[in-house]
Amino acid sequence: MCRIFTLFLCLFTCFITAKTKPNVVVILADDLGFSDIGCYGSEIQTPNIDKLANNGLRYTQFYNTARCWPTRGSLMTGYYAQQISRDAVFEIKKENKRPNWADLLPKILKQANYRSYHIGKWHIDGKPIKNGFDRSYELRDQHRFFSPTKHFEDDKILPPVKKGTGFYATTKVANKTIEYLEEHQEKYAKKPFMAFVAFAAPHFPLHALPEDIAKVGDRYAKGWDKIRQERWARLQKLGIISGKLSPIEPDVKPPYDFPKDLQKLGSGEINYRPLWDSLTLEQKKFQANKMAVHAAMIERMDTEIGRIIDQLKKMNAYEDTLILFLSDNGASAEIMIRGDGHDPKAAPGSAESHLCLGPGWSTTANTPFRRHKTWVHEGGACTPMVVHWPNGISSKGEFRKTIGHVIDVVPTVLDLAGTDYTPKVNYPGKSLVTTFSKDNQEQRTIWWAHEGNHAIRIGDWKLIKTKDANWSLYNLAKDRTETNDLASSYPEKVKLLEKEWLKTIDGFREDLKK
Repeated sequence: MCRIFTLFLCLFTCFITAKTKPNVVVILADDLGFSDIGCYGSEIQTPNIDKLANNGLRYTQFYNTARCWPTRGSLMTGYYAQQISRDAVFEIKKENKRPNWADLLPKILKQANYRSYHIGKWHIDGKPIKNGFDRSYELRDQHRFFSPTKHFEDDKILPPVKKGTGFYATTKVANKTIEYLEEHQEKYAKKPFMAFVAFAAPHFPLHALPEDIAKVGDRYAKGWDKIRQERWARLQKLGIISGKLSPIEPDVKPPYDFPKDLQKLGSGEINYRPLWDSLTLEQKKFQANKMAVHAAMIERMDTEIGRIIDQLKKMNAYEDTLILFLSDNGASAEIMIRGDGHDPKAAPGSAESHLCLGPGWSTTANTPFRRHKTWVHEGGACTPMVVHWPNGISSKGEFRKTIGHVIDVVPTVLDLAGTDYTPKVNYPGKSLVTTFSKDNQEQRTIWWAHEGNHAIRIGDWKLIKTKDANWSLYNLAKDRTETNDLASSYPEKVKLLEKEWLKTIDGFREDLKK
């Protein structure tokens, strides 16, 4: 009888404990700029994300690695990409596989009785199921939103999608997320879950549904100068940021040069950022159409996020689900042609077209910051982070100036899951749970390195360089948009921060040997 009672008590305790652990949904956009959603000052209509922000938190200094694959690796491991991959490019060389000590989040969460689901883009070494996910729909073909040739379920390849079947990648990601959540509710309702929902939108090629493009209409005919000024005004009115709007850098071109592709795209395309009024009528139309497709992709993603939220409510999980919405890097200045190529006669946004945002509109998408994806200026490495959790966050519509980074996501989730996991190599990030109730002004260090673009932020000071250029120094407390280089005024500060940057990379090299 005593044994039966003890067993019952144990089972009851486990049940209660499981129910006190929140579900987690991490929603990751791809190449989304700082001001590309409504609650961060955009004219792009994102009512579902905005509602999460208005009933939760908006972080104004949340960072990533400025590139897709390092961010995804950091997001799911809790480590800087350089700690776990020699080149921070996970899937190219066998020797770049993660060390044995760098487990992905879902594998660790199994210790806390979680089931985990991956849906969408992967871009991490290995395969989702082998890395701890219980179900996975991997959309590997990022060049074809309407007819992917490479996609997988539970690590097994699926047949290519035929053209003209009504498939659209953003909707498919939501459909699969809902399917896995329904299955969870039916079979595993007593277990908490973690869902990693990785949209490919609004990454190029700019592919959107015709009806979504039609809704946007001629919204961008006024041009990137006026749209940028309007976003800046809204950002200040919202109280998200103050100071100066960063100046235009008209000579900053895409990070990679594809002159033949530029020629194929026609005379409407340009690979720099002039004043809008200096463009020809053909260029204005071409550029306005591109931004309309970009906006349509984001608005469709928001619609699909709304459907996922409805599913959480349907299964009575919404109130106790921590939702994180963020982006892998800033908007992209890249211009190239991949996939099925580009037909100049095709409608913008259709499967036969292959358009990229380019530096003109990327500058606007990253308002008020400088530069773009791949650069580690604020424009490339600082993007929105919306946090929503009704049962865990009482604050509504508040901003958090706390400095955060994607390396903080794993420590945050593990903190809430209550695991006793002890990593072999200490996590460089920190749990953000205490910031759910109030801002944390603790001074901390954030570090970057990508393709010769280097930076380190210690407290309010940020040291940054672009490839072979000299270091620049900014005080982000006074100059968030990196407009006033203080390197010549504070040479000792430059030396100190450079020393810390070098010390950090040396430490990462040692980690890779473990």
